[in-house]
Formats: sequence, structure tokens, C-alpha cells
Amino acid sequence: MPGLFIDVEVDDAIRGDVALAKKLEEVCPVDIFASKDGAVDIVEGNVDECILCAMCIGAAPQATVKVHKLYSDELLDAPA
Repeated sequence: MPGLFIDVEVDDAIRGDVALAKKLEEVCPVDIFASKDGAVDIVEGNVDECILCAMCIGAAPQATVKVHKLYSDELLDAPA
């Protein structure tokens, strides 16, 4: 479920990647990602805390993590 202002999407192809789950958990400054049972989990309560730093996008394989700015209908899906 998306937040009010932001939605974060993780491609199903990487959701079960244990190493990537830990990496996303480490790079996100506002704890949107968690490594749960060896899989990438999105902490829904933290999604609107996103500061649009794109650290998650840069840490994941290309086009597998996307950040949607719901208020402007923009999509972040590649490092700036």
C-alpha cells in the first residue's frame, strides 16, 4: 500500500535476494526497507518519510527499485 505522498516499488525478481535486502536496509536513511525472513520488505509506515535521496535506486540492480512521487506523478528509477 502506498503512502500519501510516496510509493516505493521493488521488483519481484529481487525481492528474495538476501544480500540486497540487507544492503537496502543499510543504505536507506529513513528505514523504508527491512530484511525480513531473507527477503526485501518495505516498511509501509515509513514510506512517506522518503527524502528522495535515491540511495536505494543506486544500491539495487537497474530498474528494480522505483520511487513514485504521488503528488507530482514523477517516477525515480535511475540514479540522478
